[in-house]
This record gives sequence, C-alpha cells and structure tokens, in this order.
Amino acid sequence: MSKLETKPIKIYPRLTSGRFNNLRVSMVVLTQLVFFGLPWLQWNGRQAVHFNLAEHHFLIFGISLWPQDFIYLAALLVVCALGLFLWTTLAGRLWCGYSCPQTVYTQIMIWIERLVLGDHNARRKLDAAPGSLAKYGKKGLCQLLMGAFSLWTGLTFVGYFTPMRELAAFNMGPWDLFWTLFYAGFTWLLAGVLREKVCLHMCPYARFQGAMFDDHTLVISYDAKRGEPRGKQQARSQAPVKGCIDCGICVQVCPTGIDIRDGLQYECIGCAACIDACDQVMDKIQAPRGLISYTSAQAQQGKPAPAQSLHRPRIVVYSCLLAGIITLSTTALVLKKPFKVDVLRDRSSLVEQTDDGLLQNRYNLRLINTTEQAQRYSLAVEGLPGIKLDQPAQIVTVKPAQTETVAVRVQAEPEHATRGAHPIYFVIRSLGDDITIKEKSSFIGE
Repeated sequence: MSKLETKPIKIYPRLTSGRFNNLRVSMVVLTQLVFFGLPWLQWNGRQAVHFNLAEHHFLIFGISLWPQDFIYLAALLVVCALGLFLWTTLAGRLWCGYSCPQTVYTQIMIWIERLVLGDHNARRKLDAAPGSLAKYGKKGLCQLLMGAFSLWTGLTFVGYFTPMRELAAFNMGPWDLFWTLFYAGFTWLLAGVLREKVCLHMCPYARFQGAMFDDHTLVISYDAKRGEPRGKQQARSQAPVKGCIDCGICVQVCPTGIDIRDGLQYECIGCAACIDACDQVMDKIQAPRGLISYTSAQAQQGKPAPAQSLHRPRIVVYSCLLAGIITLSTTALVLKKPFKVDVLRDRSSLVEQTDDGLLQNRYNLRLINTTEQAQRYSLAVEGLPGIKLDQPAQIVTVKPAQTETVAVRVQAEPEHATRGAHPIYFVIRSLGDDITIKEKSSFIGE
C-alpha cells in the first residue's frame, strides 16, 4: 500500500515577460509608491493621511473624521465590497492577479530570491544541494533582505497611525515597536514563506468567486478546440503548427502551480503569466497568439457578446448601489458642518443651588473642530425663561482638527425649573463662518 504524499510541493515560478507581466510590474510599483509614500506626504503642515487612534481622529487630506462620522467609514467599506463584487463580475480575478497585497508582496519576495539565489532552476538546485557554507550564506542573505523589506513595510504601516517623521527619528513607544515587528513578521510569513498557500487555503475570496461569475465574466482560458490534441510532435511536423506543443512553460510560470489547460480552477488568480509565456512560444513557432487568453464562456462557445452585456442585472444592481452610496456619502461630506458638539451631563451633581437662590446644573461640552484652522465659538443656552450660563458671552478657541472640552454651569430660576427634567438647548456658534449648532440636553429642577 502506498503512502499518501503529505509533504507540500514548493513552487519555483519561472520568470516570464510580456505585456501582462509589464502591467503586473507597473501595479507593484504603483501600489508600493502609494503605500510607502502616503505617510511622508504633508497637507497643510501635517501628515496627509493619519489615523490617530489615541484621540479617535482620522485625518485624510484635510478631511477630519471623528467617531461621530463612523457612517462614512461604514459607507467606504460597503463601497469597497460592492466595487470588488462589480469588478469580479466584469473582470474575474484581476484584483488578485495585479493588486492584491498578498500577490504584490509575494512578487517582491520572489524578486529578492531571484536577485540573490538565481532563476527558478538555480533555486531548485540550491534547495536540493547538500548543506554547505555557500548555500547557507546565500539563504541567510536572502532572508536578511526579506526581513529588511518586511521591517520597512511594518514601519510604514505603523506610520499611518503614528506620525511618520517621529518614527523616522526613532521616536517610538513600545506599542509602535510591537506593531512594527508584528506587521513585519506577518509580511514575512505570508509573502516570504506561505506565499501561494494563502491564496489556495486561507483566502475566502477564491472560494466564493464562482458565485459572482457569469457567462460574460472575463477569465483566463485555454482554447481546447485549437490546442488539442497537444504534443511535442507538432513542433516537428511539416504542417503549420497552431495548437499546443505541450512545452509546459505555462505551468512553469504559474505562481500557484496549476495547469490552465485543465480548465478554469479556483487556484487561478488571473495574473496572465501563462498568457505571456504561451504568446512567446507561439511567436517562436510562428503560430497565432491567443491559445491561452482572457476570454469569457460566451466567447468560448463562439457566441458574440450582445451589445447589452454590460446591462446584465447583476451589473446594473451593483452599479446603482455604488452610485447611490457614493453620491449620498459625497453630498453628506460636502454639507458636513465644520464643527461638532457633544453634551455630557456632570453625573457627580445633578442639581445645585447657588448663593443667590438659582438652580444650577453642570455639563461638559465637547467641541470638535473639523477644519484646518483655529476656530472661536460662542456658547449660549436656551429653552427655559431666564436660563443662562454662569459666564455670559463665553468664548472658546479650539485648535485646528482638535477637541476642546469645556465645563459649563447652567443656571435657572426655581419657579421656571420645577421638579423633573426640562428640555434645553445649547447654542454654539462659530464666529468665523457664522454657523450655529443647537444640541439638545435636559435641565434637572427641584
């Protein structure tokens, strides 16, 4: 009885070139320029993108978001999800093949391996070779470079939450160091060690993508009608060759190690490395390109794509939902008032009596300035006859994109503030742009 093979097979993807490879390289460069560059970008004298978790404040290109703006974050997540669904329905797994962080960082790690250890054959031979000082030296150097890149990635990730210029000056606390090392180790583990296993066994997207495909979805496919029967004898035939010569290069370049000629498989990430490889082989044997190509089930069956293919129900629903959510969110952001107010009662003392016989309640007003300039606000109160602040015409200054908590005392005459709770309104007016917010609260009488 033969034993089941349980040892995982290591994949050594072969280097390829071509138009889709150039696109993948461009996407790696673009995504990393954005990721590594954004924390260094300044906007009005401050970091352009900064998620200050300690103060519950997100700053994105001058737009200040606070916990009260959680609806915008929820809308962003819904837009990303719907956008991914729409993109998958239209173009299959192009996100996985070109922009997914797992794919991008795995590609970078393979570039490091290729730089230090050589091409796919050299790496395979080195792994099979007995242990030696040269082998361990190369392996160690490779891991050192991977670790350095992972640390750079971790530091940049933390730079979105702690000002990047502080981190660059090595002004980091213990939590900054922890998360830098954690994210670095996470990057090294997923992209440097597990690699395609993340796509095959850990990522749920590969499992449910089939539910979003239809006959018009763009997928990578092998033209079996043209390619079969395959065989190397075709390369030696005197007749013009148009089919598959069974060179196996499409399998050698695949980052997940599948054979696209076996049909559509969930392991395929849509990177098109096999298309570039097959096109090069077809060019060498002077056969037309397209044996492996981006196509759809409709096209494979020889049916022309109808003019209304973009009007499929799923596309229309996703597009309408996206347009609606983006429009509503953008409108709300544009109309959003430049400051916010939270009113909290002082629970330590519900009602007091002053020396002149007035009833007094204590409150904490939390003023949130969401603009990029310092703002001055006037405070007032209304809702009961004769109700007032103990300090009339109180003015509060709040720094740009900062929060100021002000303790105030509200006083009312006993005959107007009888026993129980009475609705009142704090009136906060921005002196710079003359915008007023009324925030409801209650005054406790006795």
